[in-house]
Amino acid sequence: MSDVRRSAAGGAESAGQSIAHGERSPGRVSVDVASLSFEDALSELEQIVRGLEGGQQKLEDAIAAYERGAALRRHCEAKLAEAEARVAAIVERADGSLALRPAD
Repeated sequence: MSDVRRSAAGGAESAGQSIAHGERSPGRVSVDVASLSFEDALSELEQIVRGLEGGQQKLEDAIAAYERGAALRRHCEAKLAEAEARVAAIVERADGSLALRPAD
């Protein structure tokens, strides 16, 4: 089973495996989604969207790009949820200083 199919079936990208078929250009090594920063993942996702909107990719390449894009979207959503939780944990004290709220 290819990495792309495994990723669609069970989230191989979260298991630390790169998605080799998600390459955007010949010769470019695909990077594991889990290792990307939010900004890098979002940038790559934007490039994938532009490529798909252009409609010039072969069907198999478009499917692989779509699958990679879905993994990138999930990664970005998780990173945003983490950031939101960190911000929500910051509370303002009566004196105006900021502190972290104790974990529940």
